[in-house]
Amino acid sequence: MDVPMDPITLAVLQGRLEQIVDEMDATLFRSAFNPTIAEAHDACHGLYDALTGDTLVQGSSGLPIFVGSMAFAVRTVIARVERDGPMHDGDVYVFNDPYDGGTHLNDFKLVRPVIRDGELFCYLASVGHWNDVGGNVAGSYNPAATELAQEGVLVPPMKLFEQGRRRDDVVDLLCAISRVPVNAFGDLNAQVAALDVGVRRLGELLDEYGEVTVAAASTQLSDAAERLMRSQIAALADGTYHCADALDNDGGSDHEIPVAVEVTVAGDTLVLDFTATAPACRGPLNIARSTAVAACYVALKHLFPEVPANAGCLRPVTVVISDGSLLDARPPRPVAGYTETILRIMDVLFGAIAQSAPERAMGCSYGTINALSISGEDDGARWVLFTFFGGGLGGHPDGDGLDHANAPLSTAIIPPIEVLEATYPIRFTQWALRADSGGPGEHRGGLGAVYEIELLADEADMSTFGERSKRPPFGAAQGRPAARNVISYEHDGAWVRPPLGAKVVGVGLRRGQRLRIESPGGGGWGDPRARDPLRVARDVRLGYVTPEAARRDYGVELPAGTDASAVGEPAR
Repeated sequence: MDVPMDPITLAVLQGRLEQIVDEMDATLFRSAFNPTIAEAHDACHGLYDALTGDTLVQGSSGLPIFVGSMAFAVRTVIARVERDGPMHDGDVYVFNDPYDGGTHLNDFKLVRPVIRDGELFCYLASVGHWNDVGGNVAGSYNPAATELAQEGVLVPPMKLFEQGRRRDDVVDLLCAISRVPVNAFGDLNAQVAALDVGVRRLGELLDEYGEVTVAAASTQLSDAAERLMRSQIAALADGTYHCADALDNDGGSDHEIPVAVEVTVAGDTLVLDFTATAPACRGPLNIARSTAVAACYVALKHLFPEVPANAGCLRPVTVVISDGSLLDARPPRPVAGYTETILRIMDVLFGAIAQSAPERAMGCSYGTINALSISGEDDGARWVLFTFFGGGLGGHPDGDGLDHANAPLSTAIIPPIEVLEATYPIRFTQWALRADSGGPGEHRGGLGAVYEIELLADEADMSTFGERSKRPPFGAAQGRPAARNVISYEHDGAWVRPPLGAKVVGVGLRRGQRLRIESPGGGGWGDPRARDPLRVARDVRLGYVTPEAARRDYGVELPAGTDASAVGEPAR
C-alpha cells in the first residue's frame, strides 16, 4: 500500500526503528556472560521482512557482517515455518547452522516473530558468539579441522520457545555441548532478553503509528537505499576491474588459497564475480555463500557510507560465486575461520573499486583477527579463553590509517586487558604499538600491535588462527605493504614460530611461559617519498617509525645526534 509520508515522519520512524535495535544490542552486551559478547560486542540484532527475510533495520553497534548473513538465517526459519506450520506469538527458533545463515558454529542465532492481531508483521533476530560449542579445540576455532564435526556441534533450527513456553530440553542440549555451560546458559538468556526488549519496543511504536505506516516507512527506506546506491555506482567509471590476493594456507598444507574478484561497473549496476577464487579447501577457511554475500554488503558500506544499511542497497548488485567453491561451503566443509576469508574478500573488493574510483582507494587493513584460544583447569574448574586482536588500518587519501584498530568486518571492540586478566589465569606482559608495522606511504598505514601473554595456571592448551603471515597487507596509489603477521611462543627455553605461520593447534603451555602476537599494520597510501619530512620525524619521535626505516622508506635522514623529541609538529 502506498502511504504518503513526509520526510520528517520518515526520518523519525527511521530513528525509532534504529533505536529499537540499538537497545536490543545494549541489552545483550550488558547481560551476556562471556567477554566476547559482553566486552567485545561480537553480536548483532536486526529487524527482517516477514515474507522475504530481507534486512529492514540494523543498529549502530552490532557487527555489520551479522546483519547481512542474518537475512539468510531468517529465510531459513521462514522455510522451516512453511514446512512445519505457522509460527505463533511467543515462538523463538534457535540454531547455529553455518550453511543456512552463514558464519560459523560459535554464532548462535535466535529468530522471533512479531505478531499483531494474529498477523505476522516482521521478524526480530539476535546473533551472538558463544565461547565454546564443542569440537576438538576449546573455543571451537580449530585451525586444523577438515570437517565441521571437528569444530563443534551443529544445532539445526528448533523451537526454544513455543507460544511463550520455554523448552528446557532444548536449553539442556545447548548447555551440554559447551565446555563452559554456565556461559552458554547466560548468553542464551541474554539473547532472549534482547528479543523481549525488541518485541516490547516495536509494539510501542506500532501502537503509536500503526502497522500500515511503519511498514510503509520500511519500504520507503529500502527504496531510498536502492536509489542512493544506484547513484553512487553511477558515479564510478564504467569498466571491468580485477584484483587478486591469497590466504596463507588452509591450516593443514602450506599452500596459498587464491581469492580474486572481477568487478564490472555498468551504469548504475555492479557485478561482483568471484569465479576465479579457489575451490573449496580441506581446512576451515571455507565460507557459506550467504557469508560471502554479507561480506560484499559490508565492503560496499565502507565504500559508500552514505547509503542506509538495509536490503535495498544490494538490489543493484549481483554477486557471482561458483558452486562448491571456497565461497560456497557445503556440508561437511569446516568454516571456523570465516573471518579471515571475508577480510580477504573485502581487500580485493577495495582494490578493484579503487581502479574505477582512485579517490576511494585505501591501503589494506591488517587483514586477520588472530583468534586465540587458551584453555585449562584452575582449582578444578574448566576455563576457556577466546579472544581476538587488532592491527593497523590502511592509509587513505585523507590521512594515515588508524593504529591498533579493529577489523573492517565489524564494529567490535578489542577486549580490554583488565577484563581478560580478571577473568582468566593469564597476565599481559606487553600490549604495545608495533614500530615499523604500518605500510610506508605519503599517508602511512596504521600500526599493528605487540601482545605478549604469560600463563599463570599450571598448564594450558593454546591455539591460534590467523592470517597475513605470508602476504602482507598491500598498499594503494604507490603506497607500500605493511609488516606481516608473526606468532611465536616459548618452548624449551626458546621462542618458536609455528610452521604454518599464524595457525597452530594444541600447543601446551606451562606456568610462566609466554606467547606473542605481532599483528600487521595497514598498507600505505601514496609515494612514501612524498610524505612531509616533519611527519616522518614526528613518527620517529613517537616511536611509530625507527630512524632506520625513516631513512630506508622515506629518505629522511635525521642528523647525527638529533633529539627526535625536539622535532616540531608538521604544518596542518
